[in-house]
Amino acid sequence: MQVHGGDIYEKEYRMDFSANINPLGTPPKVMEAACEGVRLSTAYPDIRCGKLRQAISETEQIPEDWIICGNGAAELIFALALAVKPGRALLVSPGFAEYEQALRTVDCQIEFYECDKAHGFALQEDYLERITGDLDIIFLCNPGNPTGLLIPQKLLEKIARRCRENHVLLVVDECFNGLLLQGEQVTMKRYLEEMPGLFLLNAFTKLYSMAGLRLGYGLCSDKKLLERISRVTQPWNVSVPAQMAGAAAVKEREFARQSREYIAREREFLKQGLQKLGATYYDSQANYIFFEGPDDLYEKCQEQGILIRDCRNYRGLIAGYYRIAVRTRRENEELLNVLKLVGFADA
Repeated sequence: MQVHGGDIYEKEYRMDFSANINPLGTPPKVMEAACEGVRLSTAYPDIRCGKLRQAISETEQIPEDWIICGNGAAELIFALALAVKPGRALLVSPGFAEYEQALRTVDCQIEFYECDKAHGFALQEDYLERITGDLDIIFLCNPGNPTGLLIPQKLLEKIARRCRENHVLLVVDECFNGLLLQGEQVTMKRYLEEMPGLFLLNAFTKLYSMAGLRLGYGLCSDKKLLERISRVTQPWNVSVPAQMAGAAAVKEREFARQSREYIAREREFLKQGLQKLGATYYDSQANYIFFEGPDDLYEKCQEQGILIRDCRNYRGLIAGYYRIAVRTRRENEELLNVLKLVGFADA
């Protein structure tokens, strides 16, 4: 449960493909804002994240009082569980482990919808049958982690309506949305006003390469729910450097556009490379690719100084499933060479 990508602190490595961070790095103006925030850190942070929420509001075109900020999306997941204290939840397997971990802290009973290889690990229409009145909350990640698959828009809309009919809180994790070419088409933001039971998660971690600064936010039109979440988070949970960096980041629209286009090109380059190697991979639309390989591929790549994400600790997966981030062309070429050397030598 505690194994993640980006665990670079106890391993020697040359390149890290295990964490899905924008390969173009952190925009210079965001770095400058964070450094200025360090210089101003003799004062407590703004407990309301006022300027940050205003900046997010202007960018997302969402009312400021529908926005809550946190110490990464992970904090908001745990705070949401503590605020709601759901009795029964539905999760997708394989999926991001923090949803289950947070729900376990409040003794929530969890059901799992298993996405299987036979259906390409994609969510199916029969998921709708699992949304019943005895549920309190469901979590979905779009695109999915580790698969990178998008939930079909019509299915996601049906899920949202079904949740509303059954009074189930729908949490959609859109933390990778900002890196999608079609992000504005697949976001659920347009339903926030008519569906107070919809909560969207987002973060600055991936698009702006701010993983170490820890900054995330949630969008929801249910102000009472946001107040409940605020009451269970510690005060000053978002640092001055993080707030200032976030307010600068949302203004980097050209950087975001270039990042999306760059990642789309490099993702296709990696897919073509995996295809040439004869690897089975899945049609990710995100900045990472889910694929199959030899059981010892993680260890062999590590011997070559490359970290990839071994997905065997995801519920529903076994040894032989991996996830790689989309990196720069030079790094991607090196990864494919290493994969051919250590995992797909017959290709």
